[in-house]
Amino acid sequence: MAMKIRLARGGSKKRPFYRVVAADSRMPRDGRFIEKLGTYNPLLPKDSEERVKLNMERVQYWLDQGAQPSDRVSRFLEAAGVLAKKTRNNPEKAVPGKKAQERAEEKAAKAAEAAEAAAEE
Repeated sequence: MAMKIRLARGGSKKRPFYRVVAADSRMPRDGRFIEKLGTYNPLLPKDSEERVKLNMERVQYWLDQGAQPSDRVSRFLEAAGVLAKKTRNNPEKAVPGKKAQERAEEKAAKAAEAAEAAAEE
């Protein structure tokens, strides 16, 4: 059985609340799970201790059994010091959109014209 440690959504519309669960990877996101390992409340401030709560003994047990954490859960575990920090690389995220690039080119052209005008004086 391929095990995952992942988030299962709860809470009402526009008020998300997540359980961190150990589940079979074939089960639906909010469906059957084997064990609840903690909670995550994204509505709380980032520095709040109540935002992410994990039962680290059970998380470590499931990791030892071969369970794979989801991306978000692996970030929680990295912050807690359980997993080694992965290097993530998304170079496209840093590239501005087309309109922003056009605005930057226009601004650079205006700056070049102003520099030429100042040099001629």
